[in-house]
Amino acid sequence: MNYSHTVKARFLDRPNRFIAHVELDGQTETVHVKNTGRCRELLVPGYEVILEEGQNPSRKTRYDLISVCKEGRWINMDSQAPNKAAEEWLLKGGFFPENVSVYRERKYGNSRFDLYIESPVRKAFMEVKGVTLEEENVVRFPDAPTERGVKHVRELIQCMEEGYEAYLLLVIQMKDVRYFQPNWNTHPEFGMVLREAASAGVRILAYDCLVGESSMEIRDPVTIDLEVPHGT
Repeated sequence: MNYSHTVKARFLDRPNRFIAHVELDGQTETVHVKNTGRCRELLVPGYEVILEEGQNPSRKTRYDLISVCKEGRWINMDSQAPNKAAEEWLLKGGFFPENVSVYRERKYGNSRFDLYIESPVRKAFMEVKGVTLEEENVVRFPDAPTERGVKHVRELIQCMEEGYEAYLLLVIQMKDVRYFQPNWNTHPEFGMVLREAASAGVRILAYDCLVGESSMEIRDPVTIDLEVPHGT
């Protein structure tokens, strides 16, 4: 997926989860943050960021903050990007061997899964989670407790039991990571439900992304570690 009208700036601060202040062309600019997560390890004063200029003249902020350079590596933090990148990846044949049709926000039970994939040989639901939390090249999810995420994983188990294929795709919004593991310290319940889902037959996938200054593309599989740490 590609962005248009991007510029570099320098992060200053984040007054609330919706906006940030950046330095752009020597001036302080208020921008929209396209991620309501904590992102404390990413939004550090002085870090270089990428902004995309909005095309709606009536919007309150001129730019969206979409990526940050952490220790020399670009990390996309646009929460809408993983779904778009996953749809493109699937339609280009990145995972399934046959041509598939992909539908966004397909309702199932009391929820909507991010993607529904259909072909003559399969009917599958896929939930997509963007992963931006990284420490020493290990990536984790979530960065804050997510009861919604737990609910979605449980419903993936249910739809698989009713004859659908079920996938959880963890889109690692950066390159060159060692492995993925649940964030046991922040939300152990999410880690336990991932283990339950994997045992039930839900496919847990993790793929990294090549992140450019104006693009993000799903690339290579990442090792998944679902072992429960001692003492959890």
